[in-house]
Amino acid sequence: MLDISGLQVLYEDNHLIAVHKPAGWLSQGDKTGDTAMPDYVKAYIKKKYKKEGDVFLGSIHRLDRPVSGVLVFARTSKALTRMNKLFQDQEVDKIYWAITSQRPDPISGTLEHFLLKDRTRNITKAYDKLSNRAAGAKKSTLKYKLIGQSADNHLIEVKPMTGRSHQIRVQLATIGCSIRGDLKYGYPRANKDSSIHLHCTSMSFIHPVKKERIKISSRPPKDQIWGHFKHFFEY
Repeated sequence: MLDISGLQVLYEDNHLIAVHKPAGWLSQGDKTGDTAMPDYVKAYIKKKYKKEGDVFLGSIHRLDRPVSGVLVFARTSKALTRMNKLFQDQEVDKIYWAITSQRPDPISGTLEHFLLKDRTRNITKAYDKLSNRAAGAKKSTLKYKLIGQSADNHLIEVKPMTGRSHQIRVQLATIGCSIRGDLKYGYPRANKDSSIHLHCTSMSFIHPVKKERIKISSRPPKDQIWGHFKHFFEY
């Protein structure tokens, strides 16, 4: 039986369940065979509601393995279909926090690139415009602003308008602001726990069934670097 004592449930009703995904945990199962978030959430639902047999749980979106924060699942097929449409129509407001050692210049703005995923290397490349080299790339947009600074740590709030693979990581890297710990996108040193300092701090959307706006929030991990900005949140 899975140990679900460390699972943090952020929101729950008959249609949706949202949890905090720790850095290093998988959003979905992959070729590693490691236990993924859906396994823990299903175990939680089975235990809490004394359900026997299979539990329906629909994956709506994902966070990269080294990223932490809000992860939302659907508990019914109706909620899954409607949430997928909300994401597709860009009607989910997502806010991420990233910590970089470089100060963005300018300190706020909008980034637009064409992103192309290299699946053989699991890395995304950013292009300023479409070309033969970027055939198949998808337009990707995010807004960012510097909201805090402590020594050489810069806290950047990011609002992605699209949901491309590794989007925030590669787009910040293109302006010289690789995220702390992110070796894949240019940061020179790994974090000890293989995490990167990127956190999905909140998601807001119209509930797919109740038709009321909800906001789901998650606090960043407790570590020394995030601790520089603890006045932005309370543990």
